Amino acid sequence: MLVDVVDVQLRESYRLWLKFDDGVEGEVDIAALVDFDGVFEPLQAPEFFAAVRVEPALGTIVWPNGADLDSVVLHAAVLERRTPGAGA
Repeated sequence: MLVDVVDVQLRESYRLWLKFDDGVEGEVDIAALVDFDGVFEPLQAPEFFAAVRVEPALGTIVWPNGADLDSVVLHAAVLERRTPGAGA
């Protein structure tokens, strides 16, 4: 199922609150999803990480250097955190 990110809000410690076009919303720990190397290396800097935004044409979040994450992966991460007994 394809799903688009429609809103992103910055939280603490590499966490983002995401809202999707199917109504699902919740927190995602980006540090748990990516290694901070390659295109993701700049995200280690809090001011760069804070520059995250929704790119409507892609339906996901992006950073100024072009780093992005698949919206389906993000959606699954939100759902996993919302499932009782799953995640932290």
